[in-house]
Amino acid sequence: MKRLLLSTATLAVLSAVTPAAAETTDAAADVDEVVVTATRLATPVELAPGARVIDEVEIERSGAVFAADLLDTVPGLSVFENGAYGGVASVRMRGASADKTLVLVDGVPQNDPSQPAGSFDFAAFDLGDVSRIEILSGPQGSLWGSDAIGGVISFTTRELDGARADLEVGSYDTVHVSAAAGRSTERWALAVNAASFTTDGISKADAADGNTERDGLVSRTAGLKGRFTVNEKVRLDAALRYARAEADIDGYPVFSLEDTPETSDSESWSGLVRAVVDGPLDFQHQLSFNRYTMDRASEGGAFPYAYSADRDLWRWTAERARPDERWAATFGVEQEDVRADLSDGSSAEQGAFSAFGVVRVKPVERLTVTGSLRRDDPETIKAVVTGRASATLDLGWGVSLQGSWGQGFKTPTISEAMCDFCSPPGPSLGLKPERAEGWDVGLAWRSADGRFDASVTGYRLAVRDQIDFFFDLSDFSFRYRNIDRTQTRGLEAEASAELFAGLTLRAAYAYTDAEDATTGERLLRVPEHQGSVGVDWTGDRARASLTVRGESEQMDADPTGTVFTPVPRDGFVVADLTGGWKLTDKVEATVRLMNLSDQRWQQTLGYGEPGRSAYVGLRLRY
Repeated sequence: MKRLLLSTATLAVLSAVTPAAAETTDAAADVDEVVVTATRLATPVELAPGARVIDEVEIERSGAVFAADLLDTVPGLSVFENGAYGGVASVRMRGASADKTLVLVDGVPQNDPSQPAGSFDFAAFDLGDVSRIEILSGPQGSLWGSDAIGGVISFTTRELDGARADLEVGSYDTVHVSAAAGRSTERWALAVNAASFTTDGISKADAADGNTERDGLVSRTAGLKGRFTVNEKVRLDAALRYARAEADIDGYPVFSLEDTPETSDSESWSGLVRAVVDGPLDFQHQLSFNRYTMDRASEGGAFPYAYSADRDLWRWTAERARPDERWAATFGVEQEDVRADLSDGSSAEQGAFSAFGVVRVKPVERLTVTGSLRRDDPETIKAVVTGRASATLDLGWGVSLQGSWGQGFKTPTISEAMCDFCSPPGPSLGLKPERAEGWDVGLAWRSADGRFDASVTGYRLAVRDQIDFFFDLSDFSFRYRNIDRTQTRGLEAEASAELFAGLTLRAAYAYTDAEDATTGERLLRVPEHQGSVGVDWTGDRARASLTVRGESEQMDADPTGTVFTPVPRDGFVVADLTGGWKLTDKVEATVRLMNLSDQRWQQTLGYGEPGRSAYVGLRLRY
């Protein structure tokens, strides 16, 4: 019945188009910078509290191959990886566990439905086809539904008009190659890309035990993206992305992290098809179908596994966002269907029907207010209603005051609902969704000439009914239960200064106080202090960027014992240098020098990271 209602609404929209709204997209294009993920409206980034944008210039300047290598400089994001080159990499946002970070690629959710908690693995996410990263911190249930308690990280792939290629070789027998070509006109566009990364790697289990086995990684990514304008009212676009990674990993043969012959293999497909129609009352309508599939397997260890999962998502939205008017709005409906395999070889399914709306108004010239409301109706739990409100006040002299309040939730995953790995076996009874509420308030300043800017934001995030895998001593059972309440308080600050043409200083800092509200203990893998400073220089033919980043001590699980007792992981400071020299207008020689001081450091306790390493390459842009 829900699908019938969705189809009927869509047909009604497609049959009621008028040419009047053809100006909507053109008007939106006049906005210098928008963050679509922030409010699901085309919104200037300065009007979106908690939003950050990493554009293509910054991605290329960093020289980062994988997303995790770039996200660890963003304040409020805590990256922890089970060893470099293929070890599982996760991202916490504002102290919330990694499964509460929603990841999107071209609007397609990427969180793994077959993973027990449903989180996303950033380990081999190649940036070769990514043109933009949008980060929205804080609970966003009213905008994106389940999983967005900590926030949203959205990747946009590139529409290319021309050709580009990158070749880089270096330490640990590493070779990275990427290439892309495309054609873009006013009426149509088509682009294709591919990337390959191989390395012999280092020993991940590189703690005091002296493990020396090198763990390699082979990663492949390919993509196809296109659009076509049917007429002045109807446009079509589609995107397809394939990724596969084969990594050597280490494990726990006798309850202690050691070098092992284990390997992991993951393969995913992500696809989108969408129709965009300019309709009546200047609303732009979008009907899209997204599909995401994931297959994972591990061999050679004490506990081999194989999982697969897929997600189908139908979405219809109607948006009116004209920057020259005092109001904007969007609303829509979604139908999501998820299937996942369990450890015993069985499969299960769950779905959800959702409806949402967002309104932005300017009651006075200097004040912008946004409100959103969403109702999610999952098949496995009662319907959940979440809301969000934000406001930005222009105080003049380049200073703005921002604030937001929002709610989030997380539906129990298939693994949690069916109580996979539980003893005694059987589905979880009475499992409730995780719920969250958070707020933030901040000040931002930008100089009139745009050369200087700074911001500071304070926030609080509380999560209740958190789901954990729990051992009950009373009956010696292992079950998923709602047992925890967590809370995080923090501060995020950023600043940049263009001292003169070509030279920019930048700095970022985050203070995070994250604890289990039941016990008062610090949450694992959340550093209290983290920050980075950088210098970027660009000349006529040369460029260079120096980035120094560090984290304070954090609590982690001891990988050398049988009960994984919380123990401190030492803090670290590492420095990286990237640069380039233009050989011609289209060809650049590049260099990356990582961990300049050859620090022995760990993001995750027991898993070593690379020492001093160097990489050189060539970059073609045509």
